[in-house]
Amino acid sequence: MADTELKVSLASYQQRVNQIIESHIDALPNHAPRLKEAMKYCTVLGGKRIRPFLVYSIGEMLNVKLEQLDACAAAIECIHAYSLVHDDLPAMDDDDLRRGQPTVHIAYDEATAILVGDALQSLAFEALTHDDSGLSASQQLSMLKVLSKAAGYSGMCGGQAIDLASTNKRIDLDELSELHALKTGALISCAVELALIASDAEKNTKESLRTFAKKIGLAFQVQDDILDITSTTEELGKPQGSDTDANKSTFPSLLGLEQAKLTAEQLINDALSALADLPYNSKIIEDFAQYLVARRV
Repeated sequence: MADTELKVSLASYQQRVNQIIESHIDALPNHAPRLKEAMKYCTVLGGKRIRPFLVYSIGEMLNVKLEQLDACAAAIECIHAYSLVHDDLPAMDDDDLRRGQPTVHIAYDEATAILVGDALQSLAFEALTHDDSGLSASQQLSMLKVLSKAAGYSGMCGGQAIDLASTNKRIDLDELSELHALKTGALISCAVELALIASDAEKNTKESLRTFAKKIGLAFQVQDDILDITSTTEELGKPQGSDTDANKSTFPSLLGLEQAKLTAEQLINDALSALADLPYNSKIIEDFAQYLVARRV
């Protein structure tokens, strides 16, 4: 990532959302300290914070105050963190390493990992409805609706179910794209939607940003599939080649590595085209889109 402004913004938003999440966890009663410790372990000790970045960067672009975006950023990262904890469980993807650290069920135990996921999901919705969120009741209700849909059957959980059902099977490109539009893309689109709800953007702006989110969500997953082949375990912070070992269909397995790279680049170009007519300075999210296919982790 060559752009200094993007590096600074990513680091700033990462630090901000980490502090917000940590404050929410610290504020919980201390009757289950091991659970609180495990919740912190999987939320504030690593991660790119892509979804909070989208909430903050697009919200600020649309002239929303950061204080009105904090609850959205924390909520969506809590949902994402919970999904990773549950994905890593033996009954799911059965991974021992995440972000260069032992996964929660390894560092603690399986029961704690299940409870961590459950508690983080609840914490996400609690954060969105907090009295000092700076959001109106109407905005909070709309955000609860889009986040619960993106996290549930019609989004992430449904995508994970399709993923599990597709393991050891050959699925076609359309099925794979649908799987990841739900499993990965739904939360990325939701991050943008949360920022839109917090703003008073016009209809055309909202549609352009929704298209942008859809394209980068799929590009992000294509690049993840590529990195599973081309990066190392040390770079990824999780086992390299895990998708291949699990006999999952991926974009490189269906398209070939070079065509998968071209597909990711085309999706990013489509995303950038969606931003072309925005009446805002969108440079930082344009740079972010380019970063998604240039990253090594």
